[in-house]
Amino acid sequence: MPHATPDLIARLPVLFVMAAEAEYGPHLRARINPLITGIGPIEAAVQLTAALAGMADRPRLIVSLGSAGSARLRQTEVYQVSTVAWRDMDASALGFEKGRTPLLDLPARIALDHAVPGIERASLSTGANIVSGAGYDGIAEDMVDMETFSHLRVAQHFGIPLIGLRGISDGVAELGHISDWTQYLDVIDQRLAASLDLLETALSDGLLSI
Repeated sequence: MPHATPDLIARLPVLFVMAAEAEYGPHLRARINPLITGIGPIEAAVQLTAALAGMADRPRLIVSLGSAGSARLRQTEVYQVSTVAWRDMDASALGFEKGRTPLLDLPARIALDHAVPGIERASLSTGANIVSGAGYDGIAEDMVDMETFSHLRVAQHFGIPLIGLRGISDGVAELGHISDWTQYLDVIDQRLAASLDLLETALSDGLLSI
């Protein structure tokens, strides 16, 4: 059973969820104790589901945070997710819109209803592949990751709202080594932590209602 303990943010139990220890730097460590699920949509779904199912008192809010890639957004800046799509799903051969799960009453792009004032919003594509170079050409969304759509579906299953926060770690150049992803994670750690301060202020001041 994965370990998960919600943090109290403005007296509200909030569960923070991340993919990898590499994204969990000193500034975030000073503020939160996230669930680390592992990388990719399968691990994200399995570990978050198991954690929530094992909780006697579940969180009031889930925050999915970490890094993302983008060929159009500012590198190292933090954005909150406005809509999220699942780029792996393609049942178009059966007449379904690409990205839409057959026989499931959900759109191809799902809007996140809650937002933190003061953080720019951007659309997100989740999938199991690392996107690099020309791979961005076929993606309509502003940024890409490997976990948020899974986190959202789990949150929907348990009836818990979700906010997504992503710092842009790569995308302007072709990826060739893991260091191309990790080189700016220290900057993103600091900026994600500042975003969590905005989240706490919004909750405390009633600007964000959960």
